[in-house]
Amino acid sequence: MGSLILPKTRAQTRDSWQTFDAQTVDSAGAFVIGELERLDQTMHDPLASVTWTRDIDLREDVSIADEVSSFTNSTFAAAGGASPNGKSWIGKETDAIHGLALDISKTANPLTLWGMQLGWTLPELASAQQVGRPIDTQKYSGMMLKYNMDVDEQAYIGDDILGVEGLVTSSKVGSTNVPVGASGKADWKSKTADEILADVNLVLNQSWVATGFAIVPDKLLISPTQFSLLVTRKVSEAGNISVLEFLKANSLSNSANGRPLDIQPLKWLSGRGVGGTDRMVAYTKDKNRVRLPLVPLQRTPLEYRDLRQLVTYYGRLGVVEWVYPETAFYADGI
Repeated sequence: MGSLILPKTRAQTRDSWQTFDAQTVDSAGAFVIGELERLDQTMHDPLASVTWTRDIDLREDVSIADEVSSFTNSTFAAAGGASPNGKSWIGKETDAIHGLALDISKTANPLTLWGMQLGWTLPELASAQQVGRPIDTQKYSGMMLKYNMDVDEQAYIGDDILGVEGLVTSSKVGSTNVPVGASGKADWKSKTADEILADVNLVLNQSWVATGFAIVPDKLLISPTQFSLLVTRKVSEAGNISVLEFLKANSLSNSANGRPLDIQPLKWLSGRGVGGTDRMVAYTKDKNRVRLPLVPLQRTPLEYRDLRQLVTYYGRLGVVEWVYPETAFYADGI
């Protein structure tokens, strides 16, 4: 038998029916669809996870006109009466009364503009509408994913280009390495439940001491690997609870704050510690302790330029403000 040779020229119809072939594939999302093919019209975005809304509060008093966000810290000093270090006693005939000294320091950080432009041509828009896959909606979804990923990185580790730090990388926060356990190793997979509890209470207590025993952290962030370890391991062979629940119920935070310690996984902590080890972060999630200045996204009116439609989204993204860095503590080596 002879072989069948297909013509190289593109086949065309002489009636009103439309054809779909490789030439119709473009950025509008028109694909070759077979007669027996069932195409799922659901939009499937790239897999990504952002958690900044869970772990940090926003400072919302900033506006698009602001270029710097700042806050102040006040320090008081007062001398005693008869003793400079004692109480402020006075007598009935006292004619010299000590006053209060006040020092106010200001911390300022940049509010950097963030922006992205979305655009499509009118033919692209028409093609996308015809096949039922709106290109404008999908581009907006992609932009929001990029925005949230940028905010997530800014919130946790800051930005190298701007030279700013984040929630888990601040030089203002104290840090230590966890001690080695009975096995001779410091990592949690080599430690018992009691040794892991001692490590957790170590960072909680260090922060508590730094605040003058005023605040005990109520939140703990660890890497996903260590979080999985705590969930899967039981306290003991005869135990009926995981190490994670054991830590929540028996930590210093539970006793001091009257509620279980909030332990959450965070991808940014993997390899973040000294020597490429995982880091643990204990802090108090409170707008008066630590927050992220952020101006929500705004948009320009839709602009028509030749065959294109353009719209620009913009906002301002600040730097994590550690109002009280002593309320947090880092520990590496887990």
